[in-house]
Amino acid sequence: MYCKEKLSLDTLADTFLKGCKTDELIGIEYERLPVNKYTKLTASYYGEFGVCEILKEFAKLDNWDYILDETEIIGLKKIHDTITLEPGAQVELSIEPQKTVSDVKLKIDTINKTLQSIFDKYDIELLNYGVYPKTTYKNIKLIPKKRYKYMANYLWGILSDVMMRETAGIQVGIDFKDEEDAIRKFNLANKLSPFVTAMYANSKIRGGVDTGYKSFRALAWLNTDNERCGFATKFKRDMTFKDYVKTLLEVPMIYIVRDNKYIHIDGKINFRQFITEGYEGFDAEMEDFNLHANLFFPEIRLRNFIEIRNHDCVDEKYMYSLLSFYKGIFYNTDALTETEEFLKKFSINDIAEFRYNVPRFALNSKVKGTYIKDVTKELLNISETSLKYSEDKDIDFLTPIIELNGKNLTPCDIS
Repeated sequence: MYCKEKLSLDTLADTFLKGCKTDELIGIEYERLPVNKYTKLTASYYGEFGVCEILKEFAKLDNWDYILDETEIIGLKKIHDTITLEPGAQVELSIEPQKTVSDVKLKIDTINKTLQSIFDKYDIELLNYGVYPKTTYKNIKLIPKKRYKYMANYLWGILSDVMMRETAGIQVGIDFKDEEDAIRKFNLANKLSPFVTAMYANSKIRGGVDTGYKSFRALAWLNTDNERCGFATKFKRDMTFKDYVKTLLEVPMIYIVRDNKYIHIDGKINFRQFITEGYEGFDAEMEDFNLHANLFFPEIRLRNFIEIRNHDCVDEKYMYSLLSFYKGIFYNTDALTETEEFLKKFSINDIAEFRYNVPRFALNSKVKGTYIKDVTKELLNISETSLKYSEDKDIDFLTPIIELNGKNLTPCDIS
């Protein structure tokens, strides 16, 4: 099925097999919102006092290299760590995966100490919030990254511009040992997603007003291009990497790149058609598939790790609790099994219904007589017990979210 010389279903599935590893590390991508300290308006990428100038100064001070899009600075890198910019100049810090949450914190604290000092100099703070609180997308200019221009022109959905230019989230990376382990964790992460989104809801203020939603960021994702967002597949225990690839093959393509030139496809064909038929004389290559997979934005994404993408940006104490929560669930076989059994009562339709309720009601979302707040208390208990049994010192990071959840509150209720 789906063969044409270099690319086949098997070769594409093998890209995920290469992610199998014996490590159990925690990865994070941490987006924050640059805003003026005094007005809380969005800081621009452009100009003498813009985010681009801050990156230049930080690069010189701490010996980071530029990440360029042709001649435009779109981020920085230093060995395995990167500081990149999202479409609306949101600042994303991605560090090399670590064994413990304490190590993650140490690495982030070290980078933040220097980075924040430069932002302070420019009277800009990096806000730990899920959506710009005052500025809306109409007044936020895209940074000069070609990919974002093409995405903005293509992505459909009434809140796609909000998603791209206004929102900030936290993404967590979880390792897998083999294909069976990957699928098991992938399925469970999908089932967990609405409950964890609710626990960490932190984006109710937008445009200077209370939107009536606990997570406006989650609402924006619900209203962005449902051909490439949402749930990647149905929650099947017998799913394989090939099934995930088959899903990707049916997703409409946005563009390909040849000799640094962007070839617009704009949804005219999907990747399966590209492999079998080509496009305007171009044949499918592995780099095209990698790009296509990276332009697929489900709640949970399969890469050479499990990428869990469904969280608002929150204060650091809650961010570290998020990492500890997942560590307790995914890196303990008993906890993994207990969580699967606990969530077994919810069908895919139940999970989807929770997902649509969560942006407005968060912990008070209710489906078939069950409140999310009752589910999250048990999930936190499973994770805490797992870390306690393992005598894992990262258990201390769980305390803030356990205490907040115990009061039926989310970060947006106290920010």
